[in-house]
Amino acid sequence: MGLGPFVEAQTTSGKVGAAVTILGNNLTGATKVSFNGATAAFAVNSTGTAISTTVPAGATTGKVQVVTLSGITLSSNVPFRVP
Repeated sequence: MGLGPFVEAQTTSGKVGAAVTILGNNLTGATKVSFNGATAAFAVNSTGTAISTTVPAGATTGKVQVVTLSGITLSSNVPFRVP
């Protein structure tokens, strides 16, 4: 379809510990997921189009970022709110 690299959280807010799915493309091999700088544990689905994660301790309102296998940092265009 010719989509450029992107990431988008399925939900735009959540408390620490809340499950979050991040959609995107070419996510296979991603090396880092963070919520406004707070690093989160994550798993990429088998097609490389979604990441399952949880809001990590220390997360604050801001961008969700994914670092790809090639070292490119992709940022959500909508801030993720942490109440």
